[in-house]
Amino acid sequence: MARTQKNKATSGHLGLLKARLAKLRRELIEPKGGGGGGGEGFDVAKTGDARIGFVGFPSVGKSTLLSNLAGVYSEVAAYEFTTLTTVPGVIRYKGAKIQLLDLPGIIEGAKDGKGRGKQVIAVARTCSLIFIVLDVLKPLQHKKLIEHELEGFGIRLNQSPPNIGFRRKEKGGINLQTLVPQSELDIDLVKTILGEYKMHNADIVLRSDCTAEELIDVVEGNRVYIPCIYILNKIDQISIEELDIIYKVPHCVPISAHHKWNFDDLLEKMWEYLGLVRIYTKPKGQLPDYTSPVVVKIDKCTVEDFCNKLHRAIIKEFKYGLVWGSSVKHQPQKVGKEHTLHDEDVVQVVKKV
Repeated sequence: MARTQKNKATSGHLGLLKARLAKLRRELIEPKGGGGGGGEGFDVAKTGDARIGFVGFPSVGKSTLLSNLAGVYSEVAAYEFTTLTTVPGVIRYKGAKIQLLDLPGIIEGAKDGKGRGKQVIAVARTCSLIFIVLDVLKPLQHKKLIEHELEGFGIRLNQSPPNIGFRRKEKGGINLQTLVPQSELDIDLVKTILGEYKMHNADIVLRSDCTAEELIDVVEGNRVYIPCIYILNKIDQISIEELDIIYKVPHCVPISAHHKWNFDDLLEKMWEYLGLVRIYTKPKGQLPDYTSPVVVKIDKCTVEDFCNKLHRAIIKEFKYGLVWGSSVKHQPQKVGKEHTLHDEDVVQVVKKV
């Protein structure tokens, strides 16, 4: 594929090969047949408002970082593969409870099952944010290798889902609708890719300039889109000039886990990438409770989502809400359950009598 010239004549052939590769990769990830043996438990129960996984090669400082951030002891030694199972820890930041997972080091070929890599990446798929921990002294080749391993397992880092509408139907053939001019996809290429999945009847709407890979991701339907921060550890061993260059790399935070340097910058970036919103509760006739906020995701922060986070039964008795904060014009203001809340709003729920 790398040696094939990319032009109009070969685009259909390349699309077919990409679709076949994606199918074969999926069969590797989800092997056919019955369940395997019991094995040692690897995943950890999800707790808190968000979950962050530390992914990286062995001996880059993941366990030291977890120990110094969360105060949890994760075995640290001068040899590789010190951590053999998932070590959990919890930090409280801005009132939110965030679970940290120190995952065992992965090696090249992890997505194919080498060195328990499949289990490690499967746990990484369940995280709200991934910290890729890199050794600043080792080449940036490692960053590319880890990205390749995670992408092979259906994880897309710092990407948003493709803006493609896809709906299978019983009959009527392939119906392609493009809302913007396309540089790569046309009806023939779409038919070729869907033909590989034995789909001959579907409605497809392309709302942006999409690639063949993005269409395959939508058809496969098992991709997860996770934000990611690259942590360059061991900056105590490089010069100031090198540090200035590192700071220009996007999605990147240089730290020293051993000396606890630049942790505040890391936590601030972590909060920004998690996209969490804190909402304070106010019982009638009392002051707001600023000690324990209700934490919701930025894309699910309506009054209804807030009520469901407190208790499922509240929304049935909901009459209206009183809101103080930046999301309303007046302080307080009566709102319905569709109202979108902002960070650090104060809410009082009024129930039906």
